[in-house]
Amino acid sequence: MARVKGGLNAKKKHNRVLKLAKGYRGARSKQYRVAKQSVMRALNSSFAGRKQRKRDMRALWIVRINAAARMNGLSYSKLMYGLKLADVEINRKMLSEMAINDAEGFKKLTEVAKAKLA
Repeated sequence: MARVKGGLNAKKKHNRVLKLAKGYRGARSKQYRVAKQSVMRALNSSFAGRKQRKRDMRALWIVRINAAARMNGLSYSKLMYGLKLADVEINRKMLSEMAINDAEGFKKLTEVAKAKLA
């Protein structure tokens, strides 16, 4: 019986990694061993980056809400506590959008929070 060589599968695997490494500088895009290390690191970083982006966005929303709340005479923490007491369940993303695009609606929310705090 004839021997089966694994060259085709290895070539396919190498090409898959090299395709992912396209655009990298120097040996990182040409040599399989170096490209494999770079691609593995890049994929790990991209996973971590997706988690980091969520944290960054939440921080941005909080900064925007705080700035708008202070324009209406409240701090961020007092606004959030007042809204919680008033049973207003609105997430930070929507509060941030309201602060930017709907100043009147945001002002009404701050008044609701002030009323509950007083």
